[in-house]
Amino acid sequence: MRFMKEKKIVDANVKIDLFSLIFSSCLFTGFIPKASGTFGSLFGCLFFFIKGFERTGIILPAIIICFILGIITSKVMIRKYGDDPSVVVIDEVVGMWITILIFNLLTSFENVSLINLIILFLAFRFFDIVKIQPAKYFDKMENAFGIMMDDVIAGIYAGFTVYLITLIFRQI
Repeated sequence: MRFMKEKKIVDANVKIDLFSLIFSSCLFTGFIPKASGTFGSLFGCLFFFIKGFERTGIILPAIIICFILGIITSKVMIRKYGDDPSVVVIDEVVGMWITILIFNLLTSFENVSLINLIILFLAFRFFDIVKIQPAKYFDKMENAFGIMMDDVIAGIYAGFTVYLITLIFRQI
């Protein structure tokens, strides 16, 4: 369980293309000195202030496209910054979006309230940090697919957990 990933450069001579740098770091959010994963997750939450982004027909293709591009750009970033670089936060964005997608699908919501967004964010951060299996398995893969997949799993856990909590509170 890692609260803070160490920022490191394993090969300073590797040149990173601008797209990989901007995309994988989510407009340089990943370069925030502390808690870059938390800031990456917050960056993902900002999209839900765009009207309609939470609709399945928009968020699902966005998740798929960003997941694929996240793998491609993370491979590039690994060469310079090592395995699971802290500057790569597109995985947190995708994980956050999956959390919200699952919650919305299970609750039949077509919008995300601010309180739901906060609770979903906290749940995602918890599961992203704790890394319950199989998230831990993917985290230990030390490749671009593993970088993306551990956050996909954390997002699935978080979405289902918040849904179950809302069911419990509706019964009380």
